Amino acid sequence: MKTNMLNRRRLVKGLGAAAIALPFVNLLQPQRIQAAGVAKRVIFFYFPDGVPGPSQNGDPSKFHATGSETNFQLPEVLAPLVPFQNDCVFFRGLSMGSTDAGSHPGGAKKLLTAVDGGNGESIDHYLARTVGASAPYRHLYLGAMANQNNASGDKHISYPSAGQSITPEDNPRRAFDNLFGSIAGGGTTPQVDADKATIIDNVIGDVETLRTQLGAIEKSKLDLHLESLREVEKRIKGGGVIPVATCDKPTLDTAAFTDGELYRDDKFPSILRSQIDLMVLAMACGLTKVGVIQGSVHTSELIMSRFPATELYTPNFDMRSHQASHYGASHDYGKAEFKAFVQQRTWWVGQFAYLLDELKKRPEDGGTMLDNSIVVLCSEVCDGNTHLHDDMPFILAGRGGGSISTGRLLQYSYERHGKLFVSIANAMGDGLSSFGDSSSGALPGLVG
Repeated sequence: MKTNMLNRRRLVKGLGAAAIALPFVNLLQPQRIQAAGVAKRVIFFYFPDGVPGPSQNGDPSKFHATGSETNFQLPEVLAPLVPFQNDCVFFRGLSMGSTDAGSHPGGAKKLLTAVDGGNGESIDHYLARTVGASAPYRHLYLGAMANQNNASGDKHISYPSAGQSITPEDNPRRAFDNLFGSIAGGGTTPQVDADKATIIDNVIGDVETLRTQLGAIEKSKLDLHLESLREVEKRIKGGGVIPVATCDKPTLDTAAFTDGELYRDDKFPSILRSQIDLMVLAMACGLTKVGVIQGSVHTSELIMSRFPATELYTPNFDMRSHQASHYGASHDYGKAEFKAFVQQRTWWVGQFAYLLDELKKRPEDGGTMLDNSIVVLCSEVCDGNTHLHDDMPFILAGRGGGSISTGRLLQYSYERHGKLFVSIANAMGDGLSSFGDSSSGALPGLVG
């Protein structure tokens, strides 16, 4: 098995003394919500070309859950999420608005910005510069065949500023090396430069100032933080070491493809799987709190019938994602496009389920990483054939550190999806009150 290995010295250089100090900075920012349950991280998982939603002829959605808030059923396409049903919140009635409805590019622009025309910062970048600012890498944007044919502009869903998207990293090896570095063998326990101890000194001074403004209970909690911080300071000034505990020598399996095969359809499942593994690894190692995984692009030419060892595999027959999405006016399993579209969307949901499983099997703070995370499944349109921007196929997984009650179906007559992003920000400890073109406020009933 081919693996990439961590350069431990480079990792600590990336973390730096600032990363040691910054977890305490949130205590100095009064605009943040100080709740008992706060999500540690958020991941947005994108797939292209929508879902088999309500058809033009009135066939019911094959994607959306049905039933009541706590007694609901998952349809065929969501079958991979049955083991995670109690870890998720399913939605009906979330809309991206009427502007550019019927358009893949318009949907991609609005998807994470919640602004018509994409003329706004996307929620991932907002969170990266607020609650994610303490991480060594504020923002991690990974793709799988997301830059094929020099894709740019509205083909990408992450916007650091109004109207300007950025490019994800499609190569898992390069992304791993950028995050961790690589060496031929092991390494010594990393050292933190003594001159960075001044950062610790400064933070201790700020925290001491904050201490004078708190009540007895909060002072007690803060004293524990100060004790830990002073221990770090002593070890740095004394030439000691700061061990990298669970991320000693992380590896990433990239044996199934070469750098020259990044845009081969039959390699796509392996590439996407590596990017999912890398996202989980980076977050488990504390390198980032905000991530986006983009699988392909809207109006995707990805030939999913070439995926080996899957239900989709059909030798000598090419069925592209966008091709299958235009299945016609009815849900007709006798039509090759509709049958393939249902299989494709089920496959995508299966990849989301894999991400959830990887998070759920990692213990964290008495629970799991999934318990402390928010993970969002999304696409740029609802039904792939009509391209409508209503009843969008959002699914949220993870309990957000206790801020979100899962195992529910939340149904609305009409709510702008920007309110979902307000709720996510609130669950991460940010006091955001409105986002994008939505009216002010969070999504009713989600966080609390």
